[in-house]
Amino acid sequence: MNEQEFAELSAGHALHALSPDESAAFERALAEHPEWQSIADADGETVAALAAATTEVAPPLTLRSTLLSTIAILPQGDRDDAGPESSEDAPVEVPDEPDAAAPEPETATDAAPFVEPAPTTSTIQAVERRNWTRGLLALAASVVLLVVLGFGAATVNELVNRTPAQVALAEIESAPDAQSSAAVLTDGGTATVHWSESVGKVVLTSAGLPAIADDEDFELWYVRGDEPISAGTFDAAASGQTVALLDGAMEAGDAIAVTVEPAGGSPTGAPSTEPIVVVPTGPAA
Repeated sequence: MNEQEFAELSAGHALHALSPDESAAFERALAEHPEWQSIADADGETVAALAAATTEVAPPLTLRSTLLSTIAILPQGDRDDAGPESSEDAPVEVPDEPDAAAPEPETATDAAPFVEPAPTTSTIQAVERRNWTRGLLALAASVVLLVVLGFGAATVNELVNRTPAQVALAEIESAPDAQSSAAVLTDGGTATVHWSESVGKVVLTSAGLPAIADDEDFELWYVRGDEPISAGTFDAAASGQTVALLDGAMEAGDAIAVTVEPAGGSPTGAPSTEPIVVVPTGPAA
């Protein structure tokens, strides 16, 4: 399972909309990749924020009928329990009298070309179950947003209008050549670098950054051989889950470092303190 597939399961887990098999897959993936815990935490925080932004109001009288009609048109999954029509209910077809003017039936040579066999019942059921799960997720998200609209517009605006770093991270995670590398901070936190050559962007996600003074910033660096190249500054998020987009372009073999510098970045253009973390990204090309 890759990170994007886990993110899809994580969204369903936050909404309590996973099947037992999907829940088991989610737990296994999280156990194998503890660095993905930040994704699950972020989804949980998003759902909690939506819930907190919702004011208790009486639902409109049409809500129940609207939901029931929507559910009725969604695929219903397995239908094995539905037996065939009984012989009492099934209409009896009476064969027509043969028509002397009717054309002769087609011979084998006139038959239609070979047609690919229809999918098996198990295949159809699997697709229906997947569509049902996706439909349920979409329906749940739509209901939450409809309830929140007008009552928590400011909160919804913050959730929908993601930062450039968050947008870049989503682009990277969706790319077929997405890569990541993680390292431990000197104070015990974690930092993960995400990049994609096809997207052309690099993002650092971190948790547990140390507290710094108001007149200080964290500064990012590409460490190219022995040369540090500034990649911009950032502030730690209040939530503890920081996402920062690096300036410039990463080259093969670069390591990504973070230092604590005066506000605005190092005045000399070179690190003035020891890095609090250095994340390798692989050997040089």
